[in-house]
Amino acid sequence: MDKRIRLGTHREAQALLGPHDENLKTIEREFKVKLVIRGEDLKVSGTATNIKRALWVIGQILDVSRSGQPELDRGQLSRLITNLKNSKKGILDTENLNFSCSLSGKAIGPKTAGQREYVEAVRKFDIVFGIGPAGTGKTYLAMACAVEALKKHEVRRIVLTRPAIEAGESLGFLPGDMQEKISPYLRPLYDALYDMMEAERIEKYLETGIIEVAPLAYMRGRTLNDAFIILDEAQNCTAEQMKMFLTRLGFDSKAVITGDVTQSDLPGGKPIGLLQARGILSGIEGIKFIEFSGFDVVRHALVQRIIEAYDKTGRNK
Repeated sequence: MDKRIRLGTHREAQALLGPHDENLKTIEREFKVKLVIRGEDLKVSGTATNIKRALWVIGQILDVSRSGQPELDRGQLSRLITNLKNSKKGILDTENLNFSCSLSGKAIGPKTAGQREYVEAVRKFDIVFGIGPAGTGKTYLAMACAVEALKKHEVRRIVLTRPAIEAGESLGFLPGDMQEKISPYLRPLYDALYDMMEAERIEKYLETGIIEVAPLAYMRGRTLNDAFIILDEAQNCTAEQMKMFLTRLGFDSKAVITGDVTQSDLPGGKPIGLLQARGILSGIEGIKFIEFSGFDVVRHALVQRIIEAYDKTGRNK
């Protein structure tokens, strides 16, 4: 069976080919199809199912090229194919896959089926837990949703918080006052924020309290109304801290809790609040738990393999 499609420009043909025809060869190898480009015409040969899957990937490459974004690199193409193969439907539904959520106009959105489920859950539920390994976009996408909600006036402020727990180091040996000591723990939240908004606007919002970044301990005794609240690194929360945080939620507010239960820095013997919350709160209406896997990792391709290797070692113990 053959399928022919028309490439709009020479640039689209170059994007599809990739450096040294690597993209073309990868698609042919992974989906057992034959691709032939003649000028601006592409012929895809193979079984109906394989052609459909190959055309989906080709469509993603062309969409990126047409949007003016940088062309997909080898790692991004590999993740795209891996996510497609692990999709239950066989074809990833890409409707509304990307959403413009930045006040600077930068389009940020989910890149995997798991990430899309997460974003949809954040939009639908008032409390969402994103649990999974590093590099799956848990915090970054939550931040994007928070900025989007602020932009649409769905909330009046964003509150970002993390527990200040030492990862094998002691706060007492760090220089400066308490605020300077805890600042490094909050740095990843600032990094994500500055990637989505103009620096001047962020500084203004921080000064006026529209955006607040603070350690989890500062949340005690408060009621957070009309706010989008993100609790990051929740695997470092004790059971008491998790309960305290969840009961801060006020009217017209939304909370997203992210964490990786395999990387807790809590002292030995202390129960992980994130794990306890999953056991106690699963099934409660209005609360959604999203579990990420190595297939949702969007960092270097080796990160996914590292996570899988550690998971395999843990299962064999």
